[in-house]
Amino acid sequence: MHSRFRTLVHNDHFLKLLKNQKFRFISPELYDTSATAGRVITSKAAVAWEAGKPLVIEKVEVAPPQANEVRVKIKYTSLCHTDVHFWEAKGQTGLFPRIFGHEAAGVVESVGDGVKNLKPGDHVLPVFTGECGDCVHCKSEESNMCDLLRINTDRGVMIGDGKQRFSKNGTPINHFLGTSTFSEYTVIHEGCLAKIDPSAPLDKVCILSCGVATGLGATLKVAKPKKGSSVAVFGLGAVGLAAAEGARISGASRIIGVDLNPKRLEEAKNFGVNEFVNPRDHIKPVQQIIAEMTNGGVDRSIECTGNINSIISAFECVHDGWGVAVLVGVPSPDAIFKTNPFNFLDERTLKGTSFGNYKPRTDLPSVVDMYMNKKLEVEKFITHRVPFSQINKAFDYMLRGEGLRCIISMEE
Repeated sequence: MHSRFRTLVHNDHFLKLLKNQKFRFISPELYDTSATAGRVITSKAAVAWEAGKPLVIEKVEVAPPQANEVRVKIKYTSLCHTDVHFWEAKGQTGLFPRIFGHEAAGVVESVGDGVKNLKPGDHVLPVFTGECGDCVHCKSEESNMCDLLRINTDRGVMIGDGKQRFSKNGTPINHFLGTSTFSEYTVIHEGCLAKIDPSAPLDKVCILSCGVATGLGATLKVAKPKKGSSVAVFGLGAVGLAAAEGARISGASRIIGVDLNPKRLEEAKNFGVNEFVNPRDHIKPVQQIIAEMTNGGVDRSIECTGNINSIISAFECVHDGWGVAVLVGVPSPDAIFKTNPFNFLDERTLKGTSFGNYKPRTDLPSVVDMYMNKKLEVEKFITHRVPFSQINKAFDYMLRGEGLRCIISMEE
């Protein structure tokens, strides 16, 4: 091995593979960042200049990371409905120009002052919420609602100095969810990056950084169904199907999918859903239908749509005495939840969750390990792939309701 390359490698995993002579060549530029560290670099990025208008591939300047920040070379990203919602900016004040994207995987290019847990060459998943490690929430075993790095959809700047790291000919470009992964290079707070197994395929595990982990954790960490139990999942998009996947992994015997689109049934079977209810097919409220199907109600329900009527149904369809309903979908800010108080007195439980109760840095690596150990199936969530130059196709697929996740390759 070239002596210069050898001195650049400080990775125990790599050295172990080298010793066993079971390795593939790793490009030295992943570790030699001396040419770019601390400097402004040029990056291709998909910029949203206006609400609802196609993204434009631009060459932008990306400033070096400041204190507690990391600059990441994004390898693969995917499109989440949250990106589309804020890109459309319907019924809200849009923040433009902006670089969207938050579900991705990449490699650390350089780090700012004070970064302790990451170094150039580390493989990471950016996350829309963070884990500072110091606040009361991060120190609690029960919460992942970090005081410092909690999700903020309105902020378009870095949390440290209130400035953007992106610009185009001197014009600042806003960030999104502290990640902005629709760019070859992006700057992210260290607390919003989960270091993962370097052997994990980035073009697959990238989807674990948002929707899939959210649905999976809602079941495994919050609802916690027992083996042989019954689970109803409301909304069979990517998040809902991830919740169903969690029920399958838990050993639930009955997984009931609830959706208005009958076309979702066949796809849902791949995720363990073995019964399907379309509320439009019934005169009675869907919670009553499910209660009749299950002799009093399901043991657990996971609500993944955010529709207020669906939220009420998900709570009222669980069995008295032990039933637990978990809310994942985000309702309208002016929505009002109404139910008879006796539903609580009859020992039904209602819970909410953000990012499946996973702490990004502490817990997300173990979700990746679940995939690597073949306990979690990820490939079935990936229905489309496009090169970065055709990123607007991913938006078209989602707007037409086609597929689950579209992987966008940044190097194509």
